Amino acid sequence: MTVLFESQFFTSYQAEKGRYFIFDFNHKMIKLSFCQLLAFRQKVKEIDLEKHFTGENEHGMEILLLCNREHMFIFNTLEVIDLKQFVKGTFAMLELNSLVY
Repeated sequence: MTVLFESQFFTSYQAEKGRYFIFDFNHKMIKLSFCQLLAFRQKVKEIDLEKHFTGENEHGMEILLLCNREHMFIFNTLEVIDLKQFVKGTFAMLELNSLVY
C-alpha cells in the first residue's frame, strides 16, 4: 500500500496491485473503487461548510453514507474542514502520480 495523502484525521492509500483505494478514518478503514472515490468526492463537495458557522447547522455535524449505504460516517465541523482538504489533497496526489507514469 502506498500512502497517497495524510491529514490530521484521515489517511488515504492506493493499492499497488489492483485498482482500489483504502481510506483510514481513524476508527474505520474502507476500501473504495475509483468510481466510489469519485462519488465520495462529490458528497464531500456538497457539504455546505458555511452553514456550520452561520448557525443553520445547529449541531455542527454531518452524516455521510457511502457505497450504497454500506458505510455511515458522522463528522463534526473540524473533521469536515479536514475532510474537504483531505479529498483535495488525495486527488492532487492522484494527479501527480498519474503524470509520473
